[in-house]
Amino acid sequence: MDDFAVFWEWLTFAVRWTHVITAIAWIGSSFYFIALDLGLKQRPGLPAGVHGEEWQVHGGGFYHVQKYLVAPTSMPEHLTWFIWESYSTWLTGFAMLAVLYYADASLFLVDHERFEMANATAILISMASIGVGWIVYDLLCKSALGKTTRA
Repeated sequence: MDDFAVFWEWLTFAVRWTHVITAIAWIGSSFYFIALDLGLKQRPGLPAGVHGEEWQVHGGGFYHVQKYLVAPTSMPEHLTWFIWESYSTWLTGFAMLAVLYYADASLFLVDHERFEMANATAILISMASIGVGWIVYDLLCKSALGKTTRA
């Protein structure tokens, strides 16, 4: 039993820090694109659909970046998607929920001294809250409220 407890502590440690590191990568990537957007310059002669461009230097190389507000008429053969930072953060966050809260709900999820609830019920309420929250958020984004910059 002691070996399992040690293994479980290392697992929770690894899941927590993996979540923190992936979140830092996601935030760093977001900050980079904010800085990129703020540095965009418009000039005459940009290709059709280009909102602005920026030149950058990093690691001894020069980068020429152009931002299109909509997809260009022809897409490049190689396109880099910045999705794994957010996906990894979400996946490690859910893993942290599962390992820290759902695996032993009576330790962190339910305080049986204040409110008596079965662990399975608390887990189902938690998961339903995530699902309902996502649906409400998605509907708000697609509504007229989500399409206004003032809101």
